[in-house]
Amino acid sequence: MIDELDRKIIRVLNANARKSFREIAKEVGTSVTAVIHTVKKLEAAGAVKGYVPVVDPEYFGVGLAAVIAVRISKGKLIETQKRIAQDPHVAAVYDVTGDWDCFIVGRFAEREDLNGFVKGLLAIPHVDRTVTHVVLNVVKEDPRVHV
Repeated sequence: MIDELDRKIIRVLNANARKSFREIAKEVGTSVTAVIHTVKKLEAAGAVKGYVPVVDPEYFGVGLAAVIAVRISKGKLIETQKRIAQDPHVAAVYDVTGDWDCFIVGRFAEREDLNGFVKGLLAIPHVDRTVTHVVLNVVKEDPRVHV
């Protein structure tokens, strides 16, 4: 069961996961022991899966983002999605409702990189169709879960 202390600690970690337990305790108004216990509890429960830096894709040469809708033959959905997810270009694979079976969010160095990825997708058995949307501008992109 999540309580208000859990929420406060997660909000602080969302803002800066590099803060010390002492800094977090001071900010949320509790003891260092309570913060350590709460963080360890959330990690053990799988509620906190890890800590990663939020990086600038442009800096690392993968500034071209695309959202790709994919239609997959019936009966082969999960295995095909798992195969797609292994590609290093893929940031996310979403199993969705509606006209498409999944959406992929990918990061690419340039148009040719994206082109090769999409052609590779279409070569995967059971991938029937794709529609690619190139991201022109990012209005909001926030990897944090707000609690």
